[in-house]
Amino acid sequence: MSKGSKCILLTASLVALLSAAPAQAQLPRGFFGIAPQTYLTAADAARMKSGGIDIVRLPIFWRDVQPTASSAPNWSAYDSVVALLSRSHLEVLPVLYGTPRWLSRRETKLPVSNARQRQAWWGFARAAVDRYGRRGSFWIEHGPGTADFVPRNPVRTWQVWNEENFFYFTTPASPGRYARLLKVSRGAIKGADGHAKIVIGGLFGDPKERPPRAMDSAVFLQRLYRVHGIKRSFDGVGLHPYAANVAKLERLTEAIRTVMIRNRDRHAGLYITEMGWGSRHRPRQVSFEVGLRPQARELRGAYRYLIRSRHRLNLKQVHWFSWKDAPGFCSFCGSVGLFRRGARFRPKPAWHSFTAIAHGRLR
Repeated sequence: MSKGSKCILLTASLVALLSAAPAQAQLPRGFFGIAPQTYLTAADAARMKSGGIDIVRLPIFWRDVQPTASSAPNWSAYDSVVALLSRSHLEVLPVLYGTPRWLSRRETKLPVSNARQRQAWWGFARAAVDRYGRRGSFWIEHGPGTADFVPRNPVRTWQVWNEENFFYFTTPASPGRYARLLKVSRGAIKGADGHAKIVIGGLFGDPKERPPRAMDSAVFLQRLYRVHGIKRSFDGVGLHPYAANVAKLERLTEAIRTVMIRNRDRHAGLYITEMGWGSRHRPRQVSFEVGLRPQARELRGAYRYLIRSRHRLNLKQVHWFSWKDAPGFCSFCGSVGLFRRGARFRPKPAWHSFTAIAHGRLR
C-alpha cells in the first residue's frame, strides 16, 4: 500500500471517528439502562458497567418492605442490591409498585380507593425517598469511615407503578385512578426531595385487551392529561414499546410523544423503561420473539432510531429488558436476555451489538 493510500485511509477513519463522536458525547449519563429479572451478583454489576450500562431499573415491591400493616419498613433486601450496584457506580431507577394484602386482595389494584390506602401509599413512597434519596439514611449509614462503606449514589428519579394500562399489573386500567396515585406520590416524593424527578409507570405500548382490562398507551396518556393539574405531578412519561419490529416501535413511541406535545408538555422527558426482543422464534405465540440474530438486528435498529431522535423526543433513558434469560417469569422472559441463563456469562449476538452502540467492552 502506498503512503498516499495510507493517508487517505487514515483521513477517512479520522473523519468517521469525529463525525460519530458528537452523537455519542451528547448522550447523557444514565441513557443506557437495563431492566434485569434475575438475582444480581458483583460480577453482573461489573459486566454491566464495562458494557456501557449506567443505570439499572429496580422494582421495589411494597409487600416486601412492609408485609403487615403494623410492621415498620424493612429495606434490608433492597439495601444489598443498592450497595452492590453503587459499588460498580451504577445508578438505580426504582419502580414503586404493588398493593400489599393487608390493604387489598389484589396487588394490582391501585391503593387509592380510600383515605387509608392513600395515606399508606404516601408513607411507603416517602420512606423510600428517605432511605435512598439525596438525604437518604442509607447513604449516612454507609458513608465514609463506616465499616460497610458504599460510594454515595442517591436516587434522583422515581418511577410510580408499572404498566398501569395493562391488567397484568393494574386492575382496572383507569387513568383517573392512576392520576390520584400520582398526586399522592408527588406529595410524598417531592416533600422529601424537592429536586427529585417522577416518571409515570411504563405504559405497555399496544395491549391486545380493551378496557377495563387494558387501554392503548396513547389513549391512556391522553385521558390522564385531561385530569386537572396532573402535569404538576410528573416530570417524565414511561413507555414500554414492545413490538414485532422497529417500525412498530417507532410508531408507538411517536404516538406517545405526539400526545405529550398536544398537551403542551414537550419539556417532560420520555423514558423507555423496557424494550426488547426474544432470541427464540415464536411469531405465532409472542410477536416480539424473533430469533437469535434478528434479536440483535432489532436491537441495533431500535437504538439507532432512538439515539437519532433523542432530542426531538426529549428521550432521557432507554432500558433493555432484560439482562439474562429468565424462563418462567413471563411469556417471553425465557429468551429476551442479552445473555443466556445461568451464572456464567454466555453472550448472545445482541450483547455484541449493544456494547458497540454503548461504546462498552464485551468483557
